Amino acid sequence: MSFHLTKLHLLHFRNHREAEVVLGPEVNCFVGPNGVGKTNLLDAVHYLALAKSYFEAVDMHNILDGEEYFMVQGAMHTEQGEDGLLCTVRKGQRKVLSRNRKEYDRLSDHVGRYPVVMITPYDGQLILDGSEVRRRFLDGLIAQFDKGYLDDLIRYNRALAQRNILLKRFAEQGGGSLQVLEPWDMQLVQYGTAVHVARKAFLQELVPMLVEHYAGISGAREEVALDYRSSLNEVPLADLLTGAWERDRSATHTTVGVHKDDLVFTINGQPLKRYGSQGQQKTYLIALKLAQFDLTRARSGVRPILLLDDIFDKIDPQRMRHLLQLLSGQRFGQVLITDTDAARLHTALDGLQLDVRFFHLRYGSPITVEEVQPANA
Repeated sequence: MSFHLTKLHLLHFRNHREAEVVLGPEVNCFVGPNGVGKTNLLDAVHYLALAKSYFEAVDMHNILDGEEYFMVQGAMHTEQGEDGLLCTVRKGQRKVLSRNRKEYDRLSDHVGRYPVVMITPYDGQLILDGSEVRRRFLDGLIAQFDKGYLDDLIRYNRALAQRNILLKRFAEQGGGSLQVLEPWDMQLVQYGTAVHVARKAFLQELVPMLVEHYAGISGAREEVALDYRSSLNEVPLADLLTGAWERDRSATHTTVGVHKDDLVFTINGQPLKRYGSQGQQKTYLIALKLAQFDLTRARSGVRPILLLDDIFDKIDPQRMRHLLQLLSGQRFGQVLITDTDAARLHTALDGLQLDVRFFHLRYGSPITVEEVQPANA
């Protein structure tokens, strides 16, 4: 199955009072100065695909200052016809997402229908920040094409929250026993084990793709790896929970389980965060996202929309050539690119046998998004 976004309409989203763009099926380039709102256009596409921002976890923070709501609307061309998508966030109300004017009861039912992969300088947090960021990244990948995984994860987190409430109550009121926790422990074991199995299987597929892409981009100068660190790799969760009872009661929260898992990025056997140069870290992240694209395509049967945010300013010519070779090989479907340097982007894409469209963003009220001929970009 193939799909692409044909139209994007924003109202009161981030710094855009109103904007509308008619997109081509292949490469769409958004150029303009920093801060004009190029990245926000890509984030709007992310909202339509996954019902959330790539950058801002709090939906209300994406509403234009002084307004009460935002709306992101799009038309998605599919083999079955045109799908109309609408996401609305209003202060004080729940987020609403609809497809063809039918509102979703659960936003998770929409996730995975139109997969996207985004590559941005913001991805550096995957290396530099804590394990929660990496778990959230991994969960987001798997959930795009495994509805059962998302359900298991939601149920696990609910049971975890209830178990932690009881542990806090034990500390406040005294007493408590492992037997009182048993109903929640049973759920943690059931859903946590399923989450662990899915994560492990997913990474066994992803890692070889990561290694291949890193070698292609870097010229195979270094060896990289990605390890899945989980206490469940060695011991069943039921035994872990029993063994951690005294520690959990003292800490007043659950100290073992898949909510403590982490991804370990290495280069030449050493932690990438500590021993990788800035260029090596950037290369690793691009390779990781390209592996994400390949695996999502393999599992879902569709080519995700690829969102490249300010990428050409962050990579050297060799890395750029690798990406462009992938583009020219028709490996990707629809691609949206942002850049501050129109001439550089035009030169980089010149000669590709692709439908390439350029859009200029200019400051104003509202900010204007105007399609221009590539030669004039």
